[in-house]
Amino acid sequence: MLHFETIYASLPYIAGGVAVTLKFSFFSLLCGLPLGVILAIGKLSNTFVLEKIATAYTAVFRGTPLLVQLGIIFYATPQLIGYPISAFEAGILAFSLNSAAYSSEIIRAGIRAIDPGQWDAAKVLGISVTQTWVKVILPQAIRNILPALVNEMVNLLKESALVSIIGEADLLRRAQIVAAEKFLYFEPLVVAASLYFMMVMVISFMAKKLEKRWAHA
Repeated sequence: MLHFETIYASLPYIAGGVAVTLKFSFFSLLCGLPLGVILAIGKLSNTFVLEKIATAYTAVFRGTPLLVQLGIIFYATPQLIGYPISAFEAGILAFSLNSAAYSSEIIRAGIRAIDPGQWDAAKVLGISVTQTWVKVILPQAIRNILPALVNEMVNLLKESALVSIIGEADLLRRAQIVAAEKFLYFEPLVVAASLYFMMVMVISFMAKKLEKRWAHA
């Protein structure tokens, strides 16, 4: 039998984890996306060293599990540099570095899809290389790869549940605490899953609205 009434008083506590989950996702994307842009530009650079560094970075972070990266940052940082890193800091750092690796591949593909004639046109108009990147190339690339970036954002939101492993009181962790207190596991986890689903649906809805707005622009 199901006993949702038993966890009714704990629903506000579980729902409070939504803010923590969104905070992790927002700050990770805020830090990871600019780094992803830098890595993408590095991969497309004619400079051998920059291209190899960006490629190696992506290979390492895409080739190892995010959970392992999170564990290394959280448990090894105090050992290596003596800094007692918090679960929040470890989560933001791990998710940002990991997201940057995946975002860089998405952005690189978007940049490659732009007509090379855009560079020639910008040069004829006397636009500097930096201004060409910022005002011509990147805006078009981001517009083209918006669906892929939204998918990365959704993955980041779901993967943020991993911070429960290191003790951060996110949505999943709170559901697990309630489950242990009430000796009921199905009900709290279903509530958590429903809240994750609603957040993903809201992000997808907002992305579609933005995509339509850009299409009409």
